Amino acid sequence: MIIVMNPSANQDDINFVIEKIRSLNLTPHALPGVERTIIGAIGDTKSKDTLKTLVNHISVDNVYPIAKPYKLAARSTKHEDSIVNVNNIPIGGKHFVVIAGPCSVENETQITSTAAHIRQQGAALLRGGAYKPRTSPYSFQGLEEEGLKLLKKSKDQSGLGIVTELLSAHTTQLVDHYSDLIQIGARNMQNFSLLKEVGKVKTPVLIKRGLSATIDELLMSAEYVLAGGNYNVILCERGIRTYEKAYRNTLDLNAIPKLKELTHLPIMVDPSHGTGQVNMITPMAKAAIAAGADGLLIEVHPKPEEAYSDGEQSLTFKQFSDLMTAIKPYIELAGKELVVLD
Repeated sequence: MIIVMNPSANQDDINFVIEKIRSLNLTPHALPGVERTIIGAIGDTKSKDTLKTLVNHISVDNVYPIAKPYKLAARSTKHEDSIVNVNNIPIGGKHFVVIAGPCSVENETQITSTAAHIRQQGAALLRGGAYKPRTSPYSFQGLEEEGLKLLKKSKDQSGLGIVTELLSAHTTQLVDHYSDLIQIGARNMQNFSLLKEVGKVKTPVLIKRGLSATIDELLMSAEYVLAGGNYNVILCERGIRTYEKAYRNTLDLNAIPKLKELTHLPIMVDPSHGTGQVNMITPMAKAAIAAGADGLLIEVHPKPEEAYSDGEQSLTFKQFSDLMTAIKPYIELAGKELVVLD
């Protein structure tokens, strides 16, 4: 059930409704909006008739059920776009954000030089893997905590917030300590124990769509995090696996307008993983913006030919500069504003 508060409702009114929900052995989730607060009552709603009586309270505008299995992520729960702040960078709404950096952190020179360049070109956040999920056990697995420390050093020098991947629950506190945005990768999109862990932290979470995941499955993964109490969730389309072998994945841009219809959460697109080919990244980035994306994740490396991982889909510094120049008119035409650091 969803309880929609009146715009004039104060904190005492909101607390009254929250306590009423708890008295019915349901879990309240308050989602503040620009004009009013929405409160979700999650759990076994056998007592829904009792909840409906809240509509008689002077501070309550309406009470209604949510048919979607994802209650908190649903657009019907919150009609306005959610804006997630990452290191004081707003993602969602009219804001457009570029996250860029290498697939994996390799050494200090590599990550700090990349951070300096992408900031100069207009990226607002730095991505880099310290822990890497690799198909082969013999491939480079990341520098782990040393990689996190190098990301922190890059942040101190550039001011860019850090986006890095969490692979297992036992490193949650460590990754959370260093991160401004925790990434849940495609392979872990339905790792429900991991989703529950990031639901307990306050750091924003970016969830990448699984290789064969449906839209509903992606939204249910987001629901795990939201239901845990972390309302700072961003979705990411990064391509799905189909029968086509001409490129790494099929970048499902249909997902963007469909997700915009179904959820209030921000939606980013990763054309690097979505195509796996450098020459396809800029065209698909433009298409993603036109389809309504709230931002992009772009792989950038000072020397892609020497990269430990994903070199074939990593842009050089010059190619990244060209991409940023190319997409700015598309961002403007989409009615959004590129967010850059002061």
